[in-house]
Amino acid sequence: MDLDQLHTFLEIVRLKSFSKAAQTCFRTQPAISAQVRQVEQELNCSLFERLGTRIQLTPAGKILCEYAEQILELRRCAQDAINELERVPRGELVIAANEATCIYVLPTVFSEYKKRFPNVQLLVDRSYGKHVVEAIVDNLADFGFTQLPVQERKLQVLPIHTDEIKLLLPAGHPFAGMESVRCEDIVGQTLLLPKGGATRSRVNAWLEQVSDRVMISMELDSTEMIKRFVLASLGISFMAASHFQEGLDAGQFAAVSLAPEPLMRRLGLVYRRDKAFSKAGLEFIQVVMDRARQQVPQHAEEIGYHPVGS
Repeated sequence: MDLDQLHTFLEIVRLKSFSKAAQTCFRTQPAISAQVRQVEQELNCSLFERLGTRIQLTPAGKILCEYAEQILELRRCAQDAINELERVPRGELVIAANEATCIYVLPTVFSEYKKRFPNVQLLVDRSYGKHVVEAIVDNLADFGFTQLPVQERKLQVLPIHTDEIKLLLPAGHPFAGMESVRCEDIVGQTLLLPKGGATRSRVNAWLEQVSDRVMISMELDSTEMIKRFVLASLGISFMAASHFQEGLDAGQFAAVSLAPEPLMRRLGLVYRRDKAFSKAGLEFIQVVMDRARQQVPQHAEEIGYHPVGS
């Protein structure tokens, strides 16, 4: 039996008439009778007793009436809950991102989003590099933040931020006064490098000409650890400028651009093209893009910003 058949059955019970129920259900009386017969055949019992022009429920009909009312009430509750979900989103979103993004991008995004949608739980899946993309492709996370470019046709990619990867130095380092450094200048320096990820790959490419002469002291998987070690003069490193700006402003660090061309880094929001997002998901995209525009309005064209829905 289906919900329409139950609705028809309850209309007959309410009106005590097949003909009147046919009118309220906008069907012919034979169609109404056919629906009742289908239910009776499925349950293998009679639902109504016909006493002349009157009808009344059989014992089986009374039981079905009780449960049919509960079923249709549950249907109404489900519809109300879904309608409420569109008005006041709830549930959870899983975000895949690396440590640095969690520290320097997500706090402001999450703060703004939670102000608008306090009933949505935001869960962070701490992932690195290609694992962010894999988590989205495998539908293990709803959204991901990763360095661009991303070559995956299943994903929608929205550039949200751009900054420069620079040589990170402790304050007072001999390179601190230089406008830029070439890879040859790094020979003889103690390097603290990220263990993996897109930044490490790009730094490796920049150092390729002197790769057999550079001295890598440590490979670390934590941005904050690298900063602490640089601060302690254990070596120099490479990092996106936004990740150490506070320390730079405080005079703890110095930073120098890489030559011959600055090494620019672009960060993007990625999600599956075929994913059907609820209002909670669509609004998360909007909040991320709004924050991107607010933080770097002068680079709106450079990061490829387009408002959601444009």
